[in-house]
Formats: sequence, C-alpha cells, structure tokens
Amino acid sequence: MSHLPCVEIEPNEPASASVIWLHGLGADGHDFEPIVPELRLPESLPIRFIFPHAPSIPVTINGGMVMPAWFDIRGMDLDTAVDEADILASVNATRALIEREIARGIPSERIVLAGFSQGGTIALHAALSHPDKLAGLMVLSSFFAAQNALEAHPANRNIPIHVFHGTEDPMAPEMLGQQTVAALQAMGYSPAYKTYPMPHAVCPEEIADISRWLQQVL
Repeated sequence: MSHLPCVEIEPNEPASASVIWLHGLGADGHDFEPIVPELRLPESLPIRFIFPHAPSIPVTINGGMVMPAWFDIRGMDLDTAVDEADILASVNATRALIEREIARGIPSERIVLAGFSQGGTIALHAALSHPDKLAGLMVLSSFFAAQNALEAHPANRNIPIHVFHGTEDPMAPEMLGQQTVAALQAMGYSPAYKTYPMPHAVCPEEIADISRWLQQVL
C-alpha cells in the first residue's frame, strides 16, 4: 500500500511508541523536525516521530496557489468553507500511517496523533473517529473545521487531548482554540487547554509542556 511521504526520526533504541505529527498549510514534514531534540525525551521512552508531507493542491483562500495542504479552504467560515472530501482523504491517509505503525509493532494505544494549524483539524478528525484506542491527541494553534462531518468512534471516547494556542496568533486567532475546546467539551471529551504569548508558532515553554504531556500519555 502506498503511504504519504514522511520525514521519520527514529530513537536510539527500538521504538516503543509513535507520534504522527501533521504540519500546517504551506509547510511540509520538515517543519517540526527540529523540535524532536528540543523535547529532551528520556532514553527510556523511545519514540518514533513521523512527519508526513501533505499533497500539493490549489488553495482557494490563497488565490488558488498550489501549495502543500491537507484540504482546500474557500473562505473564513470554517464550518462551510472547507472541502470535506479533502478532509476525509487526509484522514484516510493518516489512518494508513497508523496502520503501518501497527504493522511495525507499535500497538495503537501507543500512538499519538498531533497536528499544527490545518494539520490539527486532520488530527482531530482522524483521532476521534479511529476505531482503535489511541494514546493521545495534540492540537497546536489549530481549529476544528467541519465538525458536523465527524463520525466519532467510542474507542476514543476517553482519549487524552491537549489543545495549545498562542494568544497573539494572527493566522488562527485564539478564539479558534477556545471554540475547539468548547466543541470537544460539548461532545463529551475533556481536553486540556493552555495558551502562550506567541504568534502562529511554537515557543520553548510550549515545547517543554509537549514533552511533559507526551511522557504522561506514553
């Protein structure tokens, strides 16, 4: 089976867990590669990091420019102006990476899904709809688009979720993070939420918090 091309970072010891981390609009799998050593994870927790590259497609909101994207965005209304078929295709591609990890010996409950910005939307849909229990879901500076298209699966009803957001974000205003948390709570989930005085980016304090959270769930 063909899979999305990925940047993969192996631990020094055989991996006992995996993190599949989706980048944002216009970026690629190399975007978060430098964060891995900054997480300073203990050798006793050997994690394989997988950073897939999104396909390049025309993005309407950016004048039809072709760029790496998990789905097309046609306008500012995130409930109606996103391409649900694109989202489903990206969710299925992410699910194929989960299945590949399972085939490589990583149990599903040792797999974390993470996503930044657009990638966070796909991580939300992929994790909450996955039919096997996952270790956790991490949503970074993102938004919960096409909520009505989500068919949540009970296998991940109690999945640990952490939403991170910047209070100075001009691309995905913090209100979108708050809306994501509220939507998840309305669906019966219990997400953790933390903000940082940063733009559409990551910061050292957030990286330290991500490390602690990964060690907690894995």
